[in-house]
Amino acid sequence: MTNCSLPELVITGVGVVSAIGQGKVAFLDSLLNGRAAFGVMNRPGRQNKSLFLGAEIENLEMPSEISPRLQRTASYAAKAILSAVSEARQDANLDQVDPSRVGLIVGGSNFQQREIAIAHEQYGSHPEFLRPSYALSFLDSDVCGMCTEQFGIRGFAYTLGGASASGQLAVIAAAQAVAAGQADVCIAVGALMDLSFWEFQALRSLGAMGSDRFANVPGHACRPFDRRRDGFIYGESSSAVVVERRLTAEQRKVRSYAVLSGWATVMDCQRNPHSCREGEVSVIRQALGHAHLAPEDVDYVNPHGSGSPLGDDVEAEALKDCKLGHTFINATKSIAGHGLSAAGATEIVATLLQMEAGCLHPTLNLEDPIEPAFNWVRQERVSHTIRNAVSLSLGFGGINSAVCLSNPY
Repeated sequence: MTNCSLPELVITGVGVVSAIGQGKVAFLDSLLNGRAAFGVMNRPGRQNKSLFLGAEIENLEMPSEISPRLQRTASYAAKAILSAVSEARQDANLDQVDPSRVGLIVGGSNFQQREIAIAHEQYGSHPEFLRPSYALSFLDSDVCGMCTEQFGIRGFAYTLGGASASGQLAVIAAAQAVAAGQADVCIAVGALMDLSFWEFQALRSLGAMGSDRFANVPGHACRPFDRRRDGFIYGESSSAVVVERRLTAEQRKVRSYAVLSGWATVMDCQRNPHSCREGEVSVIRQALGHAHLAPEDVDYVNPHGSGSPLGDDVEAEALKDCKLGHTFINATKSIAGHGLSAAGATEIVATLLQMEAGCLHPTLNLEDPIEPAFNWVRQERVSHTIRNAVSLSLGFGGINSAVCLSNPY
């Protein structure tokens, strides 16, 4: 049952670029077969006498429609975003839609740090040789300019920062914009967060990022909800979804992946990165209430599941408090890694593709779950038709968000 006070909203297009596959078909295939891509990162600007683990895109293939002129000055993050948006637009057949009625929200902030750090290092002693386009490209909003130019988007466009919840917050903002009539269609993107050595070093020093324990076996390092986890493991990704009214989608004769039946955001009133049980419980209950769903109506949860020693414990407690331990639960980050600003959007895409496939991906390295009584999808995929799903995202600064997705058929 969906919220009767709002128009029924659906997701009609998805796009994804990730270290485990570019495009929705390759991405889903890797998820269902549990194929990860973790190793020592080697992208320029990411190591400095260090051996940080992560999953990097091997070769970023750009769609043929993307302007070579734009590509020449696009940052790595911008190229990934352009690629994800291109796939989502084609998937939803947006060429039919009036460009003035299309909006764009890019979830993420400070997501081009590696290229900024490289530019400072390259031109530090000769700043007069710095390329003039840096005046545009260091701004996150440059990605909006590139996307609107490439795809002819004439409605609104802006970036929205919410740390690791950014991608999901962009989807929620897109739903709110369409529901309010600000656009007929809104594309929500989780930006690839292209971090440099400096950010990774700080995240390690903070205790948020692993892994010391599995430094010599990268494939074992990412282990959400397992007792031997020691922090998140980064994974490059950017994902996009297209949100519109169900009536509009039916008029355009495009299929719907899911009904966007409910959502919520809640703050913990604290700056720190620590999780808060009260905030997570509140956001889940509010999202379920918005969707008019009871806990027993939910049959799948895609949790934040970062692999944080404290965060996973708190999230498991919140799921138990909300009576969601009976649902199937898996952790997309165990295969794709933590995309940071992209994570919330990437995990919504993972949920939608599993819903369509009627199959749930395994959770890699979940050998000794912190909550043994939960209905985990562990080392093997499971056949299951999702009726109602909850996807959760958390961000530094006390940000909690939740989205409910319901099978449209």
